[in-house]
Amino acid sequence: MSIVLGAFYFIYLKLAHNNQLSFSSFIAFLNKNALFSLKSIVFLLILTCFNWFFEILKWQNLISTLKTISFNQALKQTLGSLTASIITPNRIGEYGAKAMYFTPNLRKRVMLVNLIGNLQQMSITSIFGVIGLFFFINKYQLETHYFRLLIILVVGLIATGLFIFGLEKYNIKGFSIQKLKTFVQHFPKHQLFIGFTLSLARYLIFSFQFYYLFQIFHIELNYFNSMLGITSMYLLTSIIPSIFILDVVVKGSVAVYLFAFLGVNQLVILSIITIMWIFNFVLPSLIGSYFVLQFKIPKTET
Repeated sequence: MSIVLGAFYFIYLKLAHNNQLSFSSFIAFLNKNALFSLKSIVFLLILTCFNWFFEILKWQNLISTLKTISFNQALKQTLGSLTASIITPNRIGEYGAKAMYFTPNLRKRVMLVNLIGNLQQMSITSIFGVIGLFFFINKYQLETHYFRLLIILVVGLIATGLFIFGLEKYNIKGFSIQKLKTFVQHFPKHQLFIGFTLSLARYLIFSFQFYYLFQIFHIELNYFNSMLGITSMYLLTSIIPSIFILDVVVKGSVAVYLFAFLGVNQLVILSIITIMWIFNFVLPSLIGSYFVLQFKIPKTET
């Protein structure tokens, strides 16, 4: 119950006390422009459902290497762990939350499987992001901003390097790079391929959802230019540590900076970021809260 109350409280804080865009201003802006029709809302919901449908399928596929679970179980574990991880930095609480759905003898390996799934999504984000950022910098002549972008990338790489070094040197809580390498090497290649495919499908869906919101707000950007900004934004925000509930703030700041070069109004960008956050995280978290309340620790198997 405390996890659900905490999740609701943080969502409320984010919506009611957003320094970048107050919720009242956000609602007034949408009402004034009458941008959303029932058709648009339904289509956005469909995209959100497919986004999480593929994430649930990915988890069901990856965890099948340890234990076969139904789609319904994968749904409960995915959305329940999302709710439980809201107040943790970079959703790290998701690892422990998913592990709790399994017996103690499986939990460490469950956390490694979850890590593989997240690394697959991060790999897709990085590949598209690096390509998009390269073309973005060259197209919009960001020579004077190279240093700022370089600092962000270097800080991200240093933080990653220190984390890897810590795992390698100190073998934190039984985890090490060597154990992870061994685990991945013995992981079924078929499941890895399916995982990457589903990660790609998710990326294409939520990036298109962002582009579709541009169309709703009557932003005159073609698909290519829009994707340059979208892929660059997701890359930069993925390497900036943040508490999940502040993810919308981080994305908003980066998006405002990037899309200013494309001539997109700041209020429009912040509104789109807020809508993406509500559809893709708040709504699934509210559904996940039901599964958290229904959670029971599994009995140890003999």
